[in-house]
Amino acid sequence: MSFKKRLAWRPRVLRSADSIPFKSWLRDRSSLTARLQRRGTFAVRLLRQGLGMPTGDEALALGIKRKRLVWVREVALLCDGAPLVFAHTVLPRRPRGPVTGWLARLGTRSLGALLFAHPGFSRAVINCKRLDHRHPLFRPAVDAMQLAASPPPILWARRSLFTFGRQTVLVTEIYSPALSTD
Repeated sequence: MSFKKRLAWRPRVLRSADSIPFKSWLRDRSSLTARLQRRGTFAVRLLRQGLGMPTGDEALALGIKRKRLVWVREVALLCDGAPLVFAHTVLPRRPRGPVTGWLARLGTRSLGALLFAHPGFSRAVINCKRLDHRHPLFRPAVDAMQLAASPPPILWARRSLFTFGRQTVLVTEIYSPALSTD
C-alpha cells in the first residue's frame, strides 16, 4: 500500500457496523460546537497550544513538508462535564495573517464559534477516517476523552480544511464512543 493511500481520508463514510452510529456526526456540515451546546452545558478544555510538527497526513492535506513547524491547538470539547470530542487544529506558520492571532487568543473558547461566525471562512469537503492505535492522534484522543482505562479499538474522526484569505486551518475532530448512542 502506498504512503498516500495509507494516509488517505475519505469524503464518504465507509459503511460498516462501527460507522453507522457516527454517520450523523461525521457528515454534519454545521457547527459541532452548536450541536454539542444543544446537548447540555458546553465547555472547552485547552490541552495544548503552540508550535509542533504536523502528522504525515496533515502535511499532505496542507501541502507542506512534514518536518515544517506549524501552530497546533488541541482541546477536549465537553458536554455536561464529559469529554466527548478531541479537536486537533493545525495552522501553517506561513503565510501569516489574522487567523494566527485569533488562534493564539482563543484560550478556552471554541474555534468552531469563530469559524462559523466569521463570514470570511470557507470550508472544504469533510473527510472521514477510522483511526486505530497506529495513528498519531489516537493516543492523545484516548487520553483527552478519558478512555485510557479501556481504550476502544478504533475511533471515528472527521477533518475539514478551512480557508480565510491565504491562510488555511486544518481541523480534526475525533469522537468519543459515548456519542454512538445518539
